[in-house]
Amino acid sequence: MSCELVVNLKAGTYKVDKTITLDDRDSGSNGHQVVYRSADGPGKAVFEASTEVTGWTPYKDGIFKAPVDVDQPFYTLYVDGERATTARYPNRRSDEEWAPYLRSILFDPTKEAVRDQLGFNAGDIDPAWDLRLGTSWPAQVTVWSGGSWSWFTDTVPLLDINYTKRRTTLIYPARYGFINSGGGSRYFVQNSLSLLDQAGEYYLDYEAKQLYYKPAGGTMDNVRVQRPTQTQVFTLAGTSATRRLENLTLDGLAIRNTDFMEWYRYGWEGTGGSGFKHKYPKYDTQIELPRNRWGAITLTNTRGVRLTNLHISQTGFTAIQLLFANERTTVSGSLLEHLGNDGIKVEGGYPGEGDLAGQNTFTNNYIHHLGELVPGDSAGVEIMNSGGNEVSHTVVEHGARYGISIESRPEIPNADNYTGGNTVHHVRLSHLAKDSGDTGPFYAYGVRNQPPYTPDASVSQLIIDDANADPSMPDAKPYGVHMDFGGCGFAFSDIKVTNTESDPYHGPSAGPCDTFENVSWEDGFDDTRMRYDEIGVLPSFPYEKP
Repeated sequence: MSCELVVNLKAGTYKVDKTITLDDRDSGSNGHQVVYRSADGPGKAVFEASTEVTGWTPYKDGIFKAPVDVDQPFYTLYVDGERATTARYPNRRSDEEWAPYLRSILFDPTKEAVRDQLGFNAGDIDPAWDLRLGTSWPAQVTVWSGGSWSWFTDTVPLLDINYTKRRTTLIYPARYGFINSGGGSRYFVQNSLSLLDQAGEYYLDYEAKQLYYKPAGGTMDNVRVQRPTQTQVFTLAGTSATRRLENLTLDGLAIRNTDFMEWYRYGWEGTGGSGFKHKYPKYDTQIELPRNRWGAITLTNTRGVRLTNLHISQTGFTAIQLLFANERTTVSGSLLEHLGNDGIKVEGGYPGEGDLAGQNTFTNNYIHHLGELVPGDSAGVEIMNSGGNEVSHTVVEHGARYGISIESRPEIPNADNYTGGNTVHHVRLSHLAKDSGDTGPFYAYGVRNQPPYTPDASVSQLIIDDANADPSMPDAKPYGVHMDFGGCGFAFSDIKVTNTESDPYHGPSAGPCDTFENVSWEDGFDDTRMRYDEIGVLPSFPYEKP
């Protein structure tokens, strides 16, 4: 190529009925980019992964129903541009919260560690409910597995219920058991017409091909309901780590209304759970299951991809997923909002098996309302086993767990750990850690696990405000900065943390292994060094700030 090749997309809505796949044959060359651009300005060319549901008729109790001709279920729903809630018990307190919850009990002293049987209190699950047990479309639980731990959420369908023993059996095991020394796990039951009693809730009767919805205004007049048709809109993938897709840009595109999945659990249950031989098989517990490794945009085996001025909203899962071998990716000027899981997730792959991912730049992005379907482990930007990345001029707001998370595993020696050298600066994190524990809006785990802990990562000009969990959350209360096991090798400077439920900073168990200069949790903090006018998105940010 001797110049950029630009594909101009006119303003309008482009219905996505299958994932758009670009591979290494679509690469730019000789330093020039192939660009797919919204010609009429950022956000004007809209890729919509959904179709409208029509034909609504009254059902009962303010609920309406409509036929849906689908050959597979869908797992979330959008009404007038917002996510509807799967019918659940107990009902949500508000659209901004995941609570309230029920609490599991120990139904048998020998079953404390069991991961597929959850005990319940009398009256918590009504025998009169039609939970469709034994069918292809049963009710589910969404649960903070681990007892009092509030780290991960699993959404798992029910197999059966023994009301005498007050025990449910799940079709798939959760990440952890449902009881520990701190008590039971928080959970709610969902996906049953019997539970549809609150405005904004829906239920899909997949076997009967009927969709039920309860509108707030008592009528479906002028109410637009969209059911998702795709989980992914774009996949950008080279053939291999040695034959990558390169030099391709998506500029100014809007993407919305992607789907979730039938059931969800983070990672395999234990060491070696993948069934594949790895140098560090414990990492099986630290990586998403293969079926969950995707986003509305998924990158695999790429180099020099630019995702600029995007507007990604109402996703079933992660907005942008960088999976394994991706280098020198840029995500900039983008608004990511109302996300099923993460905003941007980088997964570098298994430690000790090749450092193939890194040197990515995430700048001038506004990410808010994340983890709407997967509150556990959700993050605005999550970097897993990948180094040399930069996160700057970014805002992350409103989520159950992290704002920025940088992780590997604490047993990985430094030589095989690729998570060093990341840089974070001019970032604001607020209204995070709203429903989880032992966490903080800025979090690190397993980054540097052996001395010397000479800093090669830096965090500067960072503001954190409001890390306060729901009162039902039974775990350790949120910190501002939480450097967990192996959260070492960071140089912190000019950091201001306010309004946290627990300490503003919580350090690694290894002892002092990070450095500090002008941080608000130490005496002598100088507020005049904070560059407030430069923190967050830049004046060039192309969208109206939420």
